[in-house]
Amino acid sequence: MSQPGIPVSGGAASGLQAQNGAAPTSGSPYTNGPVQNPLMSSQVPASQGYNSQRPASHHLPAKTALNPISGQSNYGGFQTVSPLSNYQGPGQTLNRPPMASNTITPSLHGGPFSRMPPPALQNSTATPMPSGSFHPGVNLPPPPLNWQYNSPPAGSQINHSPAGSTQPAGSGNTNLTTNHQYISSGDPSLQNSYIKSGSAPSLVNPPLPPTFQPGAPLGPPPTGGPPPARAPTPQKSSHHAMPQPSFSSAANQEGGTSNTNNGSMMVHNSYDEIEGGGFLATPQFPNKNSKMGRSVGYAYPSLPPGYQNTTLASTTGMPPPSLNYPSGPPTFTQTPLGANHLTASMSGLSLHPEGLRVINLLQERNMLPSTPLQPPVPNLHEDIQKLNCSPELFRCTLTGIPQTQALLNKAKLPLGLLLHPFKDLVQLPVVTSSTIVRCRSCRTYINPFVSFLDQRRWKCNLCYRVNDVPEEFMYNPLTRVYGEPHRRPEVQNATIEFMAPSEYMLRPPQPPVYLFVFDVSHNAIETGYLNLVCQSLLDNLDLLPGNTRTKIGFITFDSTIHFYSLQEGLSQPQMLIVSDIDDVFIPMPENLLVNLNESKELVQDLLKTLPQMFGKTLETQSALGPALQAAFKLMSPTGGRMSVFQTQLPTLGVGALKPREEPNHRSSAKEIHLTPSTDFYKKLALDCSGQQVAVDLFLLSGQYSDLASLGCISRYSAGSVCYYPSYHHQHNPVQVRKLQKELQRYLTRKIGFEAVMRIRCTKGLSIHTFHGNFFVRSTDLLSLPNVNPDAGYAVQMSVEENLTDTQLVSFQSALLYTSSKGERRIRVHTLCLPVVSTLNEIFLGADVQAIAGLLANMAVDRSVTASLSDARDALVNAVVDSLSAYRSSVLSNQHPGLIVPFSLRLFPLFVLALLKQKSFQTGTNARLDERIFAMCQVKNQPLIYLMLTTHPSLYRVDNLSDEGALNVNDRTIPQPPILQLSVEKLSRDGAFLMDAGFVMILWVGKNCGQNFLSQVLGVQNYASIALTMTDLPELNTPESARTIAFISWLREQRPFFPILYVIRDESPMKATFLQYMVEDRTESALSYYEFLLHIQQQVNK
Repeated sequence: MSQPGIPVSGGAASGLQAQNGAAPTSGSPYTNGPVQNPLMSSQVPASQGYNSQRPASHHLPAKTALNPISGQSNYGGFQTVSPLSNYQGPGQTLNRPPMASNTITPSLHGGPFSRMPPPALQNSTATPMPSGSFHPGVNLPPPPLNWQYNSPPAGSQINHSPAGSTQPAGSGNTNLTTNHQYISSGDPSLQNSYIKSGSAPSLVNPPLPPTFQPGAPLGPPPTGGPPPARAPTPQKSSHHAMPQPSFSSAANQEGGTSNTNNGSMMVHNSYDEIEGGGFLATPQFPNKNSKMGRSVGYAYPSLPPGYQNTTLASTTGMPPPSLNYPSGPPTFTQTPLGANHLTASMSGLSLHPEGLRVINLLQERNMLPSTPLQPPVPNLHEDIQKLNCSPELFRCTLTGIPQTQALLNKAKLPLGLLLHPFKDLVQLPVVTSSTIVRCRSCRTYINPFVSFLDQRRWKCNLCYRVNDVPEEFMYNPLTRVYGEPHRRPEVQNATIEFMAPSEYMLRPPQPPVYLFVFDVSHNAIETGYLNLVCQSLLDNLDLLPGNTRTKIGFITFDSTIHFYSLQEGLSQPQMLIVSDIDDVFIPMPENLLVNLNESKELVQDLLKTLPQMFGKTLETQSALGPALQAAFKLMSPTGGRMSVFQTQLPTLGVGALKPREEPNHRSSAKEIHLTPSTDFYKKLALDCSGQQVAVDLFLLSGQYSDLASLGCISRYSAGSVCYYPSYHHQHNPVQVRKLQKELQRYLTRKIGFEAVMRIRCTKGLSIHTFHGNFFVRSTDLLSLPNVNPDAGYAVQMSVEENLTDTQLVSFQSALLYTSSKGERRIRVHTLCLPVVSTLNEIFLGADVQAIAGLLANMAVDRSVTASLSDARDALVNAVVDSLSAYRSSVLSNQHPGLIVPFSLRLFPLFVLALLKQKSFQTGTNARLDERIFAMCQVKNQPLIYLMLTTHPSLYRVDNLSDEGALNVNDRTIPQPPILQLSVEKLSRDGAFLMDAGFVMILWVGKNCGQNFLSQVLGVQNYASIALTMTDLPELNTPESARTIAFISWLREQRPFFPILYVIRDESPMKATFLQYMVEDRTESALSYYEFLLHIQQQVNK
C-alpha cells in the first residue's frame, strides 16, 4: 500500500539506495526456530537501539522528518490527529489515494533498494502522484443498502485464519507457529539450519527458468568467479562478499525515508516513517519502454548448479534454459513468461471439473461437503502456486482479481483480504541478514513473485520498479554459492520473518510489561473469580513470555484505587490507596512495576493473599474509569499489556455508565443500543495506543455491563475482549473451567509489542477499509501496541486503475513488532493471484467462506451506523445481487429454479446462518452484551473460527470408527462426516455432536444404543444421563477413547476452550441445540428452503 508521507526530493534516487541495509556482518545465518544460534543472537542484541555499534566503515543513515502532507502525528501521548470523529478506527472507511499511474511493466517480485545508484532504468518506475491528491481522514459516504461494490463501501472484512493447533503453553518464542501446510514437523535440527534437506519440500521449489528481459543489455556470461559488480568492487571477506558503501540516505524501518537536504541526522518520530513508503518514496521517472517486459514468470533457473550439463524438456513457448555455465553462476537466459505463455500454461488448468457446473439449489439443496470446506485454489501456474502464501494466513474473497472496477461492480461480489498475520506456525523461516532487500519506490519486501531481469536487477511485483540487487544478496549462505540471488530464502518463501536492524526502531526495545487490574468490589468477590485468576497467575508466572527484563504490576479497585509496592527488600507487599478518583496520581511510581525475576517472591506473596484481602468487603461501587487512567499513567513510559478484570457496570468517576438494556425490547431490531454511550473509553484507548499500551478486557458479569461502551478500550488499543456471562465459582462451574483454560493460553501465548502493520498491493488496486482491533494511523498504517496469534484482520479493496496489461497481482502484509525477548522482527506474507477478464472467471474463483466473512464484518458496521434491520436486509441483498448478476450476465440459457455457480453453492446457506447468528438474529433470547460480544468476535476472529461459530459442524458420534482416521502424534483421531444442520439428520437411536466453536453440545437420542451409553457415557440407561453433564468420563474402552480423542482434537484446533454439554431431550440446553440447526425454521427466521424460495423470487424480479 502506498504511503504518502515521504518527501520527494531531487536526490532521492541515489539517496534511497540502502534504506534497509543494516551494517552487514559476515556470515549472516538463516534459522527456523527460536533464536538460539549465537550468530543470530548477535544480530539483535537486547540493548539494541539508536546507539548500537556499527562497523566503522558504515555511516549511520540519516533520518528525516515527516512530510507535512501525510497528516501523521508524532508517536506519543495523545496523538494530534484530526478530531475524534475522524479517528480511523476499525471498520472506518478511508479515502486512499490511487496508486500512482505507473506505466511500468509488472513482474512477480518486490524488494529493497540497491546499494549502487540505479542504472538508467529501462523498464522501471512510476510517475509521481500529485501531492494534493490524498486527504487523510476523509470518510466516504455510506454505501447503499445492498452494498453495491462499486466504490469504496463502508464495509469490512474478516481476517482469515485456519484452524491451527494451539501453541504449547509456555512457548514465548515469537517465531514458532502451527501452520501444518508449511512443514510437516518442527525438527529441532531446523533451528540452526535454514532448511534441512527433505524436511520442507513445499518450501523449496525451484521455480521456472529465469527470465531474460529484452531491452536489458547484459554482458557476456561470467566464466569464472562472481560477476563484476556495478558499483566499485568492495573488499570481500573470506566468508562472503560484503560491500562497504557509505550510506547517504535514511533507513526506513517498515517504510521509506529520504535524506534531508542538510544531511543532518534526525531520529524517526513516527512508526509511519519507519514502516512507511509508498509510491511517493522516490522521484519517479517516466518509462521509456512502457509496453515491454511485463514478465509474469519466475526469474530463476529451474535447476541447481549441480545439474549444469542437463537440459530440460522443452515446454510450449519456453525453450530449455542454457545451464552450461562452467564454474560461475548461472546466466539469466530464460524466455519471458509473457501473456502468450501464461495463457497457454493456464489453458489446461481448471480449478475443478465441477467448477464450471451450474446448480439449481431448489433441486440440489444438500451441497454441504462431508469434510471441512477447502478454500479454492487460484488458477496459477503450479510453480507459482507452490510458493504462494497459505490461505490460513492470507486469503482473498476472489481468487481471480477483476481487470476493472466496472467488471467487479458487475459481479456484485465484495473484494477484500482476510489476514491472520501472527498465527502460530510450526515452521517459520527466520532470516538474520544484514540487508533487508526492499523496493526503492514502494518499499515492498523482496518475495517469491518478483522478477530477476538478470543477476544484478530485480523488478518489483507491486510497482514494477527495477531495483539493483545489493552485493550481500548475491551470496546464499545456505548453499554457500555466490551469484544466485533467486535462490535466497527471501525469494523462496511467501511467509518469512526478518530480524530487523536498529533502523526499524523508534526506541530501544522495551521490556515486556504486564499490568493486571482487578475489580475487588463486593460483586466481584462474590463471583470468586479472583481466586482462580491469582492461582492461574501463580501457576504460569514462569511461563509469561519475556526474559530477565520482564516487569509486572498490580492494581485493584472498588470505589478507590489500590496500588501495590513490590520493591525489592520489602518483607511483604505494601498497599497504597488513592481515594481521590477525580484526580488520579501514581504514588511511588518506581516500585509499582517491578522486575519479575528480582521481586518474584513478593509477587507470589501478593497473589496468594490478594483473594483473602477483600473477602469481607461491603464496597459495591466500581471506579473502573479512574483505575484505567491510573494504569495508563503507570504504563505510559514503557507500554505493554494491561489485563483488566471487571464484573459490573462502572458506577463512579469518569467513565461511569448507566443501564441501557430493556429486556422487553430485546427483539426490536431498531431500538437496541449498539453504540457507545460515552467516548471516554475510546479516547483513553487512543491515548493507550499512542503510548504502546494494549488493554485486554475480561468481563465476568451476570448483569448488563454495557459492553458496547467498555469494549472500545480494547478495540482501539489492539486488545481483545473475553466475556464470561454469569460467571460464578459455585453456580456456574463450566465457566470456571473455561476461564482457567483460556487464561492459561492467554498468559503463555506469544506476544508482539510496539507493532505496526501495513498491507501493500499491486499498483492499480487500492485498500480503503480496515477491520479488526487497532487504530489506523496515517491512512494505511495499523497501530498494534500488542499483537497476538489469535487475532485476525480484514480489509476491503477496489480496482482504482485497469489491470488490463497485468496477468498477476500481489498483496503483501508486513508486521513489524518487538518480540517478548526484545528482538525487533518483521513478519512478511505475500499472496499472488491471477487477473481475470470475464465474469465467469470471477465467479469460478469466488471464495464463499471469505465472502461470508467479509459480509459479516460489513454487517456489523451497518448495524452500528444504521440499524440491525438494515444490516440484515443488506446481507440478503448481497446474495440476491450476486446471483442476479450471474443469471443475467453469465448464463446463456435461462433455466428455471435458483441457478448458482458451483463456487457459490453455499452462499445462501452461509448468509442464512449469519442471519441466525447471535450478532444479527432477531428474537428475545439474545442479551445485549452477548450480541455485542458476538459482534466483537466477528471483527476480531480469524475466518475459520468465525465460520465455525456461524455455521457449526454436526457429527454423528455413536458409531465412530478408525476408518479414515487421522494419526496425530501417535493418537488415532476418528473423522466422522459433517452433517447438514437440520433435525432431519438426527436419529433417536444415535448420538450427535454439535461443534459451534465456543460451545459443544452432545445430544443423545432416546433410543441410543446401550453400547454408547455404557461404554462412552458410563451410565446404565438413558434416564441416568444427568441434566447438567458437562464432561465425558475416561473409561477404559475403545469407544470412550475414540470419542474423547475426537473431542479433544477439535478443542486443540482453536485458541479458546469450548464447553461440552451432554444433553437429552429433557435438558434445558435442548433449545440451544435446536437453535444451531440453521436449515430449520424458527419462530423468527425462515428455513433454508423457504429462504431459497425468497431469494429466487427476488432474483427473478
